Amino acid sequence: MTLPVEGYQLKGISSKAYEHPADRAATASLQSIPYLDRVVRKLIEMGYERALRQAYLGSSVRLGEDQLPKVWRSHARAYRTLDLEPIPDLYLTQFPVANASTIGAGRPIVVLQSGLVKLLDEEQLYAVFAHEAGHVLSDHVLYGTALTILTSLSRLPGIPLPLMPLRAALMEWYRSAELSCDRAAALVTRDPLTVCRVLMVIAAGAEAKRLDLNVFMKQGEEYREKGSGLERLSRLLLDLNVTHPMPVRRIHELMEWVGSGEYDRIVGGSYVTRDEPARPRAEAGDAVAHYAERFKNVFRDAGESIGDVGKQLSDWLRANGDDGEDGQQ
Repeated sequence: MTLPVEGYQLKGISSKAYEHPADRAATASLQSIPYLDRVVRKLIEMGYERALRQAYLGSSVRLGEDQLPKVWRSHARAYRTLDLEPIPDLYLTQFPVANASTIGAGRPIVVLQSGLVKLLDEEQLYAVFAHEAGHVLSDHVLYGTALTILTSLSRLPGIPLPLMPLRAALMEWYRSAELSCDRAAALVTRDPLTVCRVLMVIAAGAEAKRLDLNVFMKQGEEYREKGSGLERLSRLLLDLNVTHPMPVRRIHELMEWVGSGEYDRIVGGSYVTRDEPARPRAEAGDAVAHYAERFKNVFRDAGESIGDVGKQLSDWLRANGDDGEDGQQ
């Protein structure tokens, strides 16, 4: 298997090596929601994940050595570089939005939208695959799959679940998880600027080939730091309706991390590995409090409390044959 640089492999690397603090804090806050893990696993047990897999199997093209082998090898190379096995199945599907995603709590699959193949060059596409591999290594797939399922169910009438606040909380978490995986992509490709260029292409489309990346990166500073209170509120409302952070913010967060020296240290071979004993890592109190309050606000705005939703979810689980105890998670 070809590596990005001869002999370069992040052997045994743990996701803790590159985890963004926002990801860590949001996950800690998300896990405090009563019954969340039980509900997520129940949704998967009931066959919603299998239905998603069958949908992609029936309507998309599974890539491999006999179908777009060059694209498949780029996908496989990302997992080889992160020392990850097995390599998930890769599906190519026609969709108007250029994107990629990873679903499947036990055996993930990666879904590549055809628009990305047209827009990106070889190294940029490799960065996308590296980003998705980061989701697998970080074990984002359980909650990520739940978000995909809830997004699909929310379109159906008569589902007796308080879906909207739960979906919004998962979206808030997922935006933080994306920041970790941008770091993973930079480490795998050994080229943070390629990751930044991918984000510019996603923002601008085909015309990005004629754009100046440096100018776009400076735009990120203006987005984060300037604007009236109303403008900042408008940006917050936009954030609440998307699964991914704004591209300029992602660039700013990534390059700030690179500038801290952590990127060079990990590429140089100094990082936490998966075989090291787990060490409890104290979350920054203010960061955890921030996300906990955001999640509470999401439920409150929907006219529910986290406890009320937990009770409704528990009742729904019992009605659908879950005989587990009523304790949390």
